[in-house]
Amino acid sequence: MTRHEENREDGTRGGRRPGRRVLKAAGLALAAALVLGAGAAGWAYRHLDGNICSVDIDSALGDNRPARALTTPAPTGSASASPLPTGAVNILVLGSDSRSGAANKALGGGDSGGARSDTAMVVHIDAGRTGATVVSIPRDTLVTRPSCPLSSGGSTAVAYGAMFNTAYAVGGPVCAVKTVESLTGVRMDHYIEVDFAGFAELVDALGGVTVTTDEDIDDDDSHLHLAAGTHHLDGEQALALARTRHGIGDGSDLGRIGLQQHLVKALLAQISSTDLLTSPAKLYGVADAVTGSLTTDTGLDSLGELTRLGESLRDLSTEHLTTVTMPVVTAPSDPNRVVADEPEASALWESLR
Repeated sequence: MTRHEENREDGTRGGRRPGRRVLKAAGLALAAALVLGAGAAGWAYRHLDGNICSVDIDSALGDNRPARALTTPAPTGSASASPLPTGAVNILVLGSDSRSGAANKALGGGDSGGARSDTAMVVHIDAGRTGATVVSIPRDTLVTRPSCPLSSGGSTAVAYGAMFNTAYAVGGPVCAVKTVESLTGVRMDHYIEVDFAGFAELVDALGGVTVTTDEDIDDDDSHLHLAAGTHHLDGEQALALARTRHGIGDGSDLGRIGLQQHLVKALLAQISSTDLLTSPAKLYGVADAVTGSLTTDTGLDSLGELTRLGESLRDLSTEHLTTVTMPVVTAPSDPNRVVADEPEASALWESLR
């Protein structure tokens, strides 16, 4: 744990692709504090920087991990003293209710002792950073959960046929990363976790998000009731959409994953359509919501590092953004659970190494 631990998607126009503007705008939201740091008081920068929590995953897991991807050295003679990274990178993104507090509890979150990871996506950014693949892992997938180190000392026991999302519950971010690496054979270069309240606040700071549903959603568990069609959702409704499962399809986690992937693209579109630079107050609100919702690994635990990541994605367009779900089949031991569908799942992970 580190210093922040205590705070916690064609057409063209002017030669530019709209899809590219979406991803660049997403990077802007991530790096909004850089603008504020240059044009506003230093206290604002320090506040936003201090919002971010971090976990030292590399130290906790040591060297017993998949190898890092080979990277191409940055070109020499660059005018920049610190060239932007261009190598392939894998980021584990989790959506969780791990942070305690009234806001999270009001939105259905638990305290730290009841932490769960409701959403898990492996984001693979290609070398050159002009294309990316987002792979969702169903939380109901049965896996072999490896032994994980605990911050309090000791380690968890190996668990066979465990639900994927129990890794976070028993060992936090460190065990989530180790379990994903064990399942995929792919090293996670970075870790980003977004909590319930922070996601809802981000959507509200952007003025809501517009989504279109193909079927009625009637889910008492997530408190979401929507007729099929187009809706403009506030933060709480968007969060409910990301969490709903019982009111759609067969009620499995696979239906929810489809909604989550649709919501991610809708959120990027909303960011693109919102001119943050003309409204310092809105820009600050978005930056505050983004940074306030994050827990990262120590390689992304500052505004500077988040800014570099956002800037390195400036040529990534949504037409080169692929969203898929890890191939799964019904588990032989439990009709309510799934297991990786082989050899398709292994082939997918191999393509990302």
